[in-house]
Amino acid sequence: MPNTKSAIRRVRRVKKQTQVNRIRKSKYKKAVKDMETLLKSKNLSKAKEQFSKFQSILMQVAKSGTISKRMAARKISRVSKKIK
Repeated sequence: MPNTKSAIRRVRRVKKQTQVNRIRKSKYKKAVKDMETLLKSKNLSKAKEQFSKFQSILMQVAKSGTISKRMAARKISRVSKKIK
């Protein structure tokens, strides 16, 4: 249990931030899963259309620090290689 006033505030802040990170992470996972589904179904034209949205979501999540920028760049690179 937190003893000081600042520690109590910090606990509240961490709780809120955890919820935000959970939302971001699920958004990221859903984008990756949707793109993998499109690639497995060999629907490359649809995948090309969705690629910019996929890239945008990954970079937003990476910008906030929920996932690393390198990880986002790696995922984007691998998907773009499969689309071409």
